[in-house]
Amino acid sequence: MFSLPRTATAPFCPSEVRGSIDVPAADPQWKRLLRVLGPGLLVSVGYMDPGNWATDIEAGSRYGYALLWVVLASSIAAMLLQTLSLRLGLVTGKDLARACRDNYPPAINRLLWIAAELAIIACDVAEVLGSALALHLLFGMSLLWGIAITAFDTLIVLGLKGKGFRQVEAIVLGLILTIGICYAVEIVLVGPDLLGVARGFVPRGASVQDPHALLLAIGILGATVMPHNLYLHSSIVQTRRIGADDAGKREAIRLSTLDTVLSLSLALFVNVAILVLAASAFHATGHQEVTEIQDAYKLLDPLVGGALASLLFGVALLAAGQSSTFTGTIAGQILMEGFLDLKIPCWQRRLITRALALIPAFAGILWLGEAGVGRLLVASQVVLSLQLPFAIWPLIRFTSDRRLMGRFASGPWLRGIAWLLFAAIAAANLMLLRGLL
Repeated sequence: MFSLPRTATAPFCPSEVRGSIDVPAADPQWKRLLRVLGPGLLVSVGYMDPGNWATDIEAGSRYGYALLWVVLASSIAAMLLQTLSLRLGLVTGKDLARACRDNYPPAINRLLWIAAELAIIACDVAEVLGSALALHLLFGMSLLWGIAITAFDTLIVLGLKGKGFRQVEAIVLGLILTIGICYAVEIVLVGPDLLGVARGFVPRGASVQDPHALLLAIGILGATVMPHNLYLHSSIVQTRRIGADDAGKREAIRLSTLDTVLSLSLALFVNVAILVLAASAFHATGHQEVTEIQDAYKLLDPLVGGALASLLFGVALLAAGQSSTFTGTIAGQILMEGFLDLKIPCWQRRLITRALALIPAFAGILWLGEAGVGRLLVASQVVLSLQLPFAIWPLIRFTSDRRLMGRFASGPWLRGIAWLLFAAIAAANLMLLRGLL
């Protein structure tokens, strides 16, 4: 395990707070679980960011409930991979980036680092566009001004100086609950076809035979299983201090797995709700070309009746855009420390990431116009999917290695399922690249 000296510049970066949250063995199970809850929430915000909105809205409006099974399958895959990630961190005391640096030659590490950084930038582009679009819809400002305003979210990170990791987790929980409550009310307002929703969860290969449906399915996968979250989770689970012996590690894995499943179930609900809302409000009423978030916002009121639906939609979008500010910063810090052994304050890391995201966001809007937001968001999620194999490969290898994991190494069944998942993701990406070329 490695650590940094405590400073005032990066108080909530995980390398400085590892083992800082005690989980006493004498506490009852429910209290221990409450103290462990948190890392899963930080990971889950990446599974409900504006990029997910773009893919889910277009999937629902074009194909109704037919791609719900893709959302479910992607969420289950995410739970499996995040569980492997937390196991690596808790058993070895190393995050995935550090494990790569310790086991791979420098050239491979540079490649993996670049792939992970591209994923963070793609995710941040989605957050910039989503937040800017929310400001545009709620307050009428132009998208370009909205993008410019998102540059100042570094102030949020600076405002957290001196705060602990639990405070960051509490803020993220508040944003997640905001998104969830908004969509719960919207689902009640729209009144979906429950039988159609149930049928949508049944896997059907025919539903992705259309090339555009396949593109959306891969976009949903990329928006759900985010590469940098695998690096993030393996680090932040180490903020809990449960026990260093095998019994303590086993208990830590059990409680952290519960945290992950519960948190990603919230993200699954949000993604299902977005697609169901689009399918019920647009596809079922003949509006099957709603591919832009702003079009969805404008159509909700006349189709659902009343101004509440669009207001909730805009508020949830703004919360979704802001919620990943923290996790993107922390994940970037983990990558730089793990792959490069480079340590900089969190606010500087945030400034670099946001600056790199603003360039494609501004360029995309200037080139495609305001109507191109949806295309840019879907494209960002496809980029994430293309980066996934670079994170999944080392994760599966390390968690299957008995030299690293000891008795906690993945068994044949878990290892086999993980490699099948890797093969499916790689094959889908190859099909996508073939179609694009």
